Amino acid sequence: MRKFYLFVLVVLTVCLGCQWHLKSSTEETKDHRVKIERYDRIETLFLTTGDYSALQQMNTEYTMQTRTLIENVLCLGKVDESDINTRFYGFYQDSTLQSILSEVQLQYENMDDISSQLSDAFQRLRRLLPGIQIPRVYTQITSLDQSIVVGDGLLGISLDKYLGQDYPLYKRYGYSDRQRAMMNRSYIVPDCIGFFLLSLYPSENIHAHMPKIQYVVNRAVGKKIFDDDSVNQVEKYMQEHVNLTVDALLKDSIHII
Repeated sequence: MRKFYLFVLVVLTVCLGCQWHLKSSTEETKDHRVKIERYDRIETLFLTTGDYSALQQMNTEYTMQTRTLIENVLCLGKVDESDINTRFYGFYQDSTLQSILSEVQLQYENMDDISSQLSDAFQRLRRLLPGIQIPRVYTQITSLDQSIVVGDGLLGISLDKYLGQDYPLYKRYGYSDRQRAMMNRSYIVPDCIGFFLLSLYPSENIHAHMPKIQYVVNRAVGKKIFDDDSVNQVEKYMQEHVNLTVDALLKDSIHII
C-alpha cells in the first residue's frame, strides 16, 4: 500500500459531456451551510457488494470525483478503459482496505458537526478573502493516499486519513507520532481550509509559505489550531501591518519567515 505525506492534488481537468448543477454565488450567499456530499457511501456500496447501480451513480452523478479517484489518486488507469471497473473493484478487495471501508462508515455515520464547522470556517474565510468561491465538498475513501484533494471547484475529503491517531493501521504503515496526531476528526476542517488556500495561493517556497497559510487557517476556524514560533511571527507581523490584506499576505511578494 502506498504511503504519502499530506499534499494537495490540484486537478486541472475539464468535465466532458456532463452538466454541473452548482449553486450560484447568490444562492451560496443565501445558504451559508456547506453540504458535504457522501460519495464515500456510494463508493463503499460498490466496493463491498459490487452493486452495479452504485457504480452507475458514481459514473453519472459524480463523474469528476470518480475520474479523480481512479486516475489521479489511485493511479489505476483511465476511466474509459474497458476493464477499469474490474480493476477498481479488485483493488479494494484487499482485506486491509475492506476493513478501512467499514471503519469509515462506523466513525463517520454522521458528519453534521463537520458540515457546521466547515460552513462557519468558509464564511469567515470569505470575509478575509472576499469573492472566493466555496467549492463543492465531498467525501471519499482512498488507500491512505491524499488527505484532501482540491481542484476544478471540488474539494474531496479522504476519510480514511482521519480515523484517529490510535488507529492501528497508521502505526503499522509507518506514520510518525506527529503525523498520526493530525489524523483525527478535529483536523478535517483545518486541513480543508489549508489545502484550499494552497490551491489558490501556491508557492515554491513552502517552508516560508506554510506559516502564512496556517495563520489564515487559524483565523478561519476561529481557534489557534497551529501554534508555533513561525505562525506567531506571522500573527505579530499582521498586527503591526493592520492595513495589509490577507490576499496580499498570501502572495509570494510578502516575505516574513
